[in-house]
Amino acid sequence: MASLKLPFSPQTRHGGKPLFPGSRFRSPFTTGAGDYIGSSIRTLALVDPCILSCSSSRAKGSQLFTARASAQSLTEELVDNKALNLSTSGDSIRRRFLEFYAARGHKILPSSSLVPEDPTVLLTIAGMLQFKPIFLGKVLREVPRAATSQRCIRTNDIENVGRTSRHQTFFEMLGNFSFGDYFKQDAIKWAWELATVEYGLPAENLWISVYDDDDETFSIWHDELGIPANRIKKLGEEDNFWTSGATGPCGPCSEIYYDFHPERGHSDVDLGDDTRFIEFYNLVFMQYNRKDDGSLEPLKQKNIDTGLGLERMARILQQVPNNYETDLIFPIIEKASNLANVSYTLADESTKANLKIIGDHMRAIVYLISDGVFPSNIGRGYVVRRLIRRAVRTGRLLGIKGDGMGNLEGAFLPKLAEEVIKLSTSIDPDVKARAQRILEELKMEELRFVSTLERGEKLLEQKLTDALSSAQRNGTPPSISGKDAFLLYDTFGFPVEITKEVADERGVSIDMDSFDVEMENQRRQSQAAHNTVKLSVEDGAQLTENIPDTEFLGYTTLSTKAVVEGLLVNGKPVEQVFEGYEVEVLLDRTPFYAESGGQIGDHGFLYVSDSGAVVEIKDVQKSLGNIFVHKGTVAKGAIDVGRQVEAEVDANLRQRAKVHHTATHLLQAALKKVIGQETSQAGSLVAFDRLRFDYNFNRPLRENELMEIERLINQWIGDATLLETKVMALTDAKKAGAIAMFGEKYGEQVRVVEVPGVSMELCGGTHVGSTSEIRGFKIISEQGVASGIRRIEAVAGEAFIEYVISRDNYMKQLCTTLKVNAEDVTTRVNNLLKDLREARNEVSAARAKAAIYKASSIINKAIDVGSSSKIRVVIESMDDMDGDALKSAAEYLVDILQDPAAVVLGSCPDEKRVSLVAAFSPGVVNLGIQAGKFIGPIAKLCGGRGGGRPNFAQAGGSEPDNLAVALDKARDELVSLLSEKTS
Repeated sequence: MASLKLPFSPQTRHGGKPLFPGSRFRSPFTTGAGDYIGSSIRTLALVDPCILSCSSSRAKGSQLFTARASAQSLTEELVDNKALNLSTSGDSIRRRFLEFYAARGHKILPSSSLVPEDPTVLLTIAGMLQFKPIFLGKVLREVPRAATSQRCIRTNDIENVGRTSRHQTFFEMLGNFSFGDYFKQDAIKWAWELATVEYGLPAENLWISVYDDDDETFSIWHDELGIPANRIKKLGEEDNFWTSGATGPCGPCSEIYYDFHPERGHSDVDLGDDTRFIEFYNLVFMQYNRKDDGSLEPLKQKNIDTGLGLERMARILQQVPNNYETDLIFPIIEKASNLANVSYTLADESTKANLKIIGDHMRAIVYLISDGVFPSNIGRGYVVRRLIRRAVRTGRLLGIKGDGMGNLEGAFLPKLAEEVIKLSTSIDPDVKARAQRILEELKMEELRFVSTLERGEKLLEQKLTDALSSAQRNGTPPSISGKDAFLLYDTFGFPVEITKEVADERGVSIDMDSFDVEMENQRRQSQAAHNTVKLSVEDGAQLTENIPDTEFLGYTTLSTKAVVEGLLVNGKPVEQVFEGYEVEVLLDRTPFYAESGGQIGDHGFLYVSDSGAVVEIKDVQKSLGNIFVHKGTVAKGAIDVGRQVEAEVDANLRQRAKVHHTATHLLQAALKKVIGQETSQAGSLVAFDRLRFDYNFNRPLRENELMEIERLINQWIGDATLLETKVMALTDAKKAGAIAMFGEKYGEQVRVVEVPGVSMELCGGTHVGSTSEIRGFKIISEQGVASGIRRIEAVAGEAFIEYVISRDNYMKQLCTTLKVNAEDVTTRVNNLLKDLREARNEVSAARAKAAIYKASSIINKAIDVGSSSKIRVVIESMDDMDGDALKSAAEYLVDILQDPAAVVLGSCPDEKRVSLVAAFSPGVVNLGIQAGKFIGPIAKLCGGRGGGRPNFAQAGGSEPDNLAVALDKARDELVSLLSEKTS
């Protein structure tokens, strides 16, 4: 093997100036004094030049050097070309990776959102996720090879964050991908060249793992690249074989590990030893299809899927002991240290771990919120809420008070988020544009949590103390019930994972089975609604091969002749469908708009001219990329595959959709004008009868803001502005200022819809030709739908006119009923409400007097309880008295009986309800008997529940037949307790 003398440290550039002057970041290949490890000049081991891929335009990344040039001169040329790029910063590592693969013919694609299109996963967990449909054969490739830097979130190992050197919730995965293009040989050689030449890692520090049976991969590493056999480890299926599921594409993996301690030798080596090794590059060779019987067959198209951990490579090149101390995360840790007034360098391991947790979690939190994930108690929202609350609690453990800068009523997470945003430019430039929204959401969520945190911490401490005491008395393992853990979660906002962490620190377990039962009960009662579309096309791969993409003509026409390419009934392909059956029709071309971008699919008809058959279409969906699925019912005759049809869209409904879609664009523009440019769309619905627009904002809109939004939109409608639609490159559209919808995936060419002077958006939907077609716009509701997410519903066009007519009819009916003119309705209603309140107050006062009168008649039924001090007790039924009157009666009796006294009253206001009250004087409360705790078990006997203060409590029930039993039980319990306390 040839080698090259490297006359400078990778730590320096431009005249030897250090990249991190006086800092902790330095080359892994030098000592602190700047000397090279092992010798005065380090050498890079290189492979034979005949197997190195050429760079840039000479070979476009795929040809091999054929000339047997000197290894020395070739390597000098490679390194000389890279000399200015030998920076070890995280941003540089990312950039150099992408440039390396761009020079080898890879298309550089942007990171996809942390909210994936794949419905089977909650968050983007790997770089390959955006390419999964290509790997599964459901979508045709657009490029043969690609490279990305993908933002990822994984929380399955959250308990290890801060405790190990490498676990993170947020990380960047650098990846190069081949879709049926190059395979093992190029993937392996380029990975080796990237590691040893581009990044300059010493070959002797690198180890390789391969799958047990993958002799081909072993041979490439050993025979072609010259890696010694004792540094290539064969591992089993669990470690080195990738699968997409029980069946489907799969294949062996090969991984590259960095050895921090090569001096430990080559015997008894365990690549899983975190104190010695870190795996930084994983190569997946997707070459098989696993069949139902478990057997493997070769794939027609072999693919490459790789992942290089950016933070791991930064750790290696910056020579720091863990991923957290790289320049990608450490500035956040330093900021947290300042807020906590601690020194990271001098801190103990526990404090360092907490600082690392904050450094990691803040990155995840900021990028999740930037991608539109807001705190909630379900799904993705729960992930970000859990991370925020974990960070808040960890900050409190570090001693951060308030905002950490003297304002005890402030929030400290926004201060840390500012640091994350500073670091975001090269990762996701959109984060800075969304900074205000991110900071406001963090402040609001932190303060909301802090308001309940102290009470929750006290309750948790009490539960832990009770569990430990109970365990000591009974000789059983200490445990907190699932019900108590759920109370902390539901009432005090403690994610159960935090409760579990705190309990684990004290040696207490959580009954997770009963917690899960409580959670399931809550889900049944208040499960959030999800609108999902389940396409019934089952054999996607086969359909893709047999059915071409549908040509969409609906921008320019509402009817066209088309050929039936396929028919499906219950997801199964058929040749013919008869009258009365539901059917899914696949056409070669269509004027029907398929649901996307919030706009619902068109309605209409398919006419078979030669047979007279008619299919009524009620929905259109896209499946498997760009195949339009027309869903409907055969209204007349029969339809066959191969038959020509006349496809005709319902023009009236299409116009309604166009009006509402353009109105949605105007609404977003008006919102940005009225409440700020930082607000953005978080979802939408464009229907025939209304539009719905979700947007990011942290408070309800004021009445004057709603009026101004309506005024602006109706003004733009009156301007009769002609819309402009054009197709352009995505980069050009963004430069022009076009707004992209969050979560949407765009190709290189995009459709831009512009209302000149008002709005410009990337949009594939249908729109009016002039704003005058909208005719009018009216907001019908504005409300919150999630933390930080507001929703406006509105009508426009024909729906607007229908709404106005409907409201006018209601007003006419109201005027007739109240016998006033329209302008006097408000005054008349206010007067009626005032009269109603006065009448209710009079009735309430009369009932209270009646209750007191009735109570005075039972004073003589009071009994004396206790030997040392006599306590007057009354426990009686008050027939059909309502709850308020019952309260008045109990308070009257306690006052008349004088301290000490205890009163429990019950009644049945109607045949399905029970009311109970308990009123205890201070003398009874001082004995340790509380009304709130006493009334609950009594109410259960009547099928109810209740509680309250120590001196007064109320309860309700649904089983009137059990009231007598409940009062008897109350009498026995109360007499027994009072006798015991006063004996």
